[in-house]
Amino acid sequence: MASEALSSAELPPPWLARPAGVGPGRGVVAGFDRLLAGLGRPGPGGAVPVIEYRLAAPKWRFLCHAVDVGGLLLHGSGDPDIRVLEPRQPEDDSELGSRPGVYAAADGIWPMFFATVDRERHRFLMSSMGARPGDLGPPAPAFYYFSLTAEVLARRPWRAGSVYLLPPDGFELQAPMVARGVRVRPAQAVCPRPVRPVARIAVEPADFPFLGQVLPHDDEELLAMAAAEPLGFPWLGH
Repeated sequence: MASEALSSAELPPPWLARPAGVGPGRGVVAGFDRLLAGLGRPGPGGAVPVIEYRLAAPKWRFLCHAVDVGGLLLHGSGDPDIRVLEPRQPEDDSELGSRPGVYAAADGIWPMFFATVDRERHRFLMSSMGARPGDLGPPAPAFYYFSLTAEVLARRPWRAGSVYLLPPDGFELQAPMVARGVRVRPAQAVCPRPVRPVARIAVEPADFPFLGQVLPHDDEELLAMAAAEPLGFPWLGH
């Protein structure tokens, strides 16, 4: 496969396409917009305001709207009490991913994975990405990949968590890259300075639409494949 965008805007398995089906109606979209319009109100005592979500549409649809239409970025965490996200040094050898900073996603589903997988009680290697074909952002279709250490995935390491909504100011989006011969634009973004979220929304494992499609991997095998073929992400499924 040539190292270029797919004209069909599709990525081969094991990539997962964003769920399609019937989209939210006008009334639901208006509800999304009302929630976004109220994000400037501070929470009590300086806390990050909590979105009280009561709409019938799944939360991932609202979060996708917050990114694709509202222009916000998202950060998933198991900590419900974050007031300011501080820059951290990640374990990543990519050009953007190796920088100290606050990391966020220009995508509504990818950060739900980080919010709902329990990284405090379990030790594992995780591999994931949210991306769109070519150099495009919305409305190009979004695709995902998720895998966890097989032994840990079998123990269902899920928890309740939070997705924080962030202003886009100061963030740099990751440049397009080639993954298994396909040019994609990852949804990852980084800001070198502290970021105060404008809101957070509580999420449960059941809110994550790909909960049953996270793949198992062997850590040693995954690391060996990544070292042998750095541009082969996501490596599994060869």
